[in-house]
Order: sequence, then structure tokens, then C-alpha cells
Amino acid sequence: MVSLGDSHSGSTRFPLTRNHYAASSPNSSTRINRNTGRSMRTIRSTFFQDDHSCSEVSRCVSENLTESVIDMRLGELASRTNKPTKPISTEEEFLDLSQAFSDFSACSSDISGELQRLACLPSPEKEPKAEAEEPSAEPEPCMGFLQRETFSTEIIESISPEDLQPTVKICVDGLQSPSIAVKRSAAAKLRLLAKNRSDNRALIGESGAVPALIPLLRCSDPWTQEHAVTALLNLSLHESNKALITNAGAIKSLVYVLKTGTETSKQNAACALLSLALVEENKSSIGACGAIPPLVSLLLNGSSRGKKDALTTLYKLCSVKQNKERAVSAGAVKPLVALVAEQGTGLAEKAMVVLSSLAAVEEGKEAIVEEGGLAALVEAIEDGSVKGKEFAVLTLLQLCADSVRNRGLLVREGGIPPLVALSQSGSVRAKHKAETLLGYLREPRQQEGSSSSP
Repeated sequence: MVSLGDSHSGSTRFPLTRNHYAASSPNSSTRINRNTGRSMRTIRSTFFQDDHSCSEVSRCVSENLTESVIDMRLGELASRTNKPTKPISTEEEFLDLSQAFSDFSACSSDISGELQRLACLPSPEKEPKAEAEEPSAEPEPCMGFLQRETFSTEIIESISPEDLQPTVKICVDGLQSPSIAVKRSAAAKLRLLAKNRSDNRALIGESGAVPALIPLLRCSDPWTQEHAVTALLNLSLHESNKALITNAGAIKSLVYVLKTGTETSKQNAACALLSLALVEENKSSIGACGAIPPLVSLLLNGSSRGKKDALTTLYKLCSVKQNKERAVSAGAVKPLVALVAEQGTGLAEKAMVVLSSLAAVEEGKEAIVEEGGLAALVEAIEDGSVKGKEFAVLTLLQLCADSVRNRGLLVREGGIPPLVALSQSGSVRAKHKAETLLGYLREPRQQEGSSSSP
């Protein structure tokens, strides 16, 4: 994974600078001088010589498109129908995006198995065994429970919630012990008890564990904080616990973990906020409590897993307009454009989905253009996956539908040849979007031609 900082110094793909389309300064060495009306495909083609993920069919079609072929194709599109272009249906498009995003929207951190398919119970025989499992352990976890470092997962799976009640009470009482070691152990045990079983999550929630866990989110001991945030993440997967967690004031403390925790704690805090954001009214509260700036920071500086968790949580939160504006203000667009440029990482498509969401507000559109998003999206149409091409053309359509300026910038980026190629060889959805966008791009070309006529 190339960090954003690395992309400035080591990447030759394209510079991600602000005022990307401003006139080039003679003293600037970081911007590419662009001649109006000249296709940028030749320049950009040198950026991806080592990228083998492109579609060869699309590339060949694109590179053999002359200006006359493009004009002919645009003419065909114009003569096909005189009906007005159907306006973009935001609700319909984002439903499609949400479905396409679902391949990782469960957002399991893969650290301890939390959020596997958002609380789907896995088969016990597939669960990893504890590192120091005792083969002859008796199913009596109450005996010295908090003093044991490890215990068999099979024991937990085999005990009914009724039989676990005394054990859970020991743990809840332990959370309020003056000893950090006891608190840490109690939080760790509750984390594991809530890991897979929904009935255990319900039992722990009803036992008063949530209010006792929340103060530990601000504990100076990183391991205690990590166990507490992961326990709350696991508990949040049970629907009735979501209200318990939010009503107990956990959101601000989860944001605190997102800012100060270990890498694992930050990832699991992001996932816990994602789980709570599945309740619609929580989205605005999470944004108002300051969650978006540290999510952007995780997107910038996190591991690959952390970036994915941040992307998923931002996507869920940014279905609310005010959170879109918060994300743009927090600088989310710049790292998102950088991720779009990193084809082959598994994050480019997800970044495009979030960009599509942010492009629904004017501030988002402006930021995407300023940060070089048009170039990145054109490259995605040329070299991206099938889904990536769909997301890219949808975002470009949002950027250009109401902006003649952005249409002109897209033409200068060499966007017409790959769009024509996509309209011929893409998926059904991509073809439709490409044809719609080409119709918009044809309008200034027509106006230019009519104005130059005698």
C-alpha cells in the first residue's frame, strides 16, 4: 500500500495537487502543461506501463479511436433518440452502489473475527482454537475465571446463556475493580463470550456490562482499551444492544479510541461506529461527535485493513448530507483520489463508491476536480475492473451533468476515447452511463462548431 505521503514523492502516476487545473506556473515542476483540446491519453499512458490489470479489449478499442470515429460515434448517439436525457436518480444509483459495496460492507476487522457478515454465526467447528487450550478442561468457567489467561472456545460454545449468567456477573463486577489487571481480564473475557453467539450478546447486554465497559475506552492501558472496544463492537452486533450502547454515551468514547488507540483498537472502533450507524438516526450523531476527521486519518495512515474499515464506515455515514460536507471539510477527497489511482490494491473500487457519494454535494464536486479526480477516474475507465468502470463513469456523470466547465476539463483529460470504448464494450450499465455522459460532452462540441460556422 502506498501512503498518500509516498504518492507525492515516489508515484509517477499523476500529481495529486490542489488547483489541479489552474494555469501552470513556469516555475512549477509538479504540474503537467496541458494544451486546450489536446487528448491527454498519450501523456497518461506512460503512467501505467507496469500495470497489468487493464482490460486489453477496452485498451485496444480506445487506442484505435480517431477523432473522426469519435465524432461518428457521438453522431450515432445523438441520432439514436431525440428524447431528453433521463436525469440521474440519486436514490436508485445509491441503492445500486450500496449493493455493489456489500462485498465488504460487513467490514470484519479480521483481528479476532468480529463483524463476520455482521453477526452471522459461524460453525463452531470452524472457530480457531485458543493457543493454549487445555484438552481436559471441565466446563466450569466460573472457577478462577478472571485468573485464567486462556480457555477453550468449545467450552463457551457448549454452555447455555443461563449457565453463563454467574460467569458474566463475575466479569461485570470485575470491570469495576480498582485493579487494572482485573479490568483487563474481565473485558477480554466478555469480548470472547460475545464473539460469536447472539444469545450471549443479549445476556451480556442485559447484565449491565455496557455502562461498565465504556469508561475503559479512555483507559491509559492500551490492552484494556482494546479489549473494551472490541467487546462493545461484538455486543453492538445484537440489535437491542445498539440502543444500550448509544444511550450510555459510547459514541464520543469510541471516537476517542479512533483518535488515540492502537491500530487494532482504531479498526475495531471504526467497525463499532459502522455497526451503530446501521441505525439511521445514529449517523448524524456519530458525525456530530467528531468521528469523520479520525476516520479520514485512518484512511490516510492506517493499514490496508484499517483503510478498508475507514472506507466502509465513511460510506455508511455519508448517506447523510451533513456528513458528506464534514468528510469534504476533513480532507477525505485527497486520499480517496489517491486510492482510486492505486489499481490492484482492492481499495480503488471502494474509494470510487465513497467519491460518488461525496460528489452529490457541491463542495464534494469541487474538491474532486481540484484534487485531480477527473484524471484518476478516466484512468479507472481505461484500466479498471468491470465494477470499477461503472463506478468511475457514474462519478464522472455526477461531476459533469450540471457543469459545462467540468465537461470541458474531462475532454481535455482525454476522456472521450475511453468513454466511447466503454459505450461499445462495457457492461450494460456502464454502456448506458457512458452514452449519457457522451451526450453531455457532445453539447459543447456542437456549440463550438455552430459558433465557428460562417
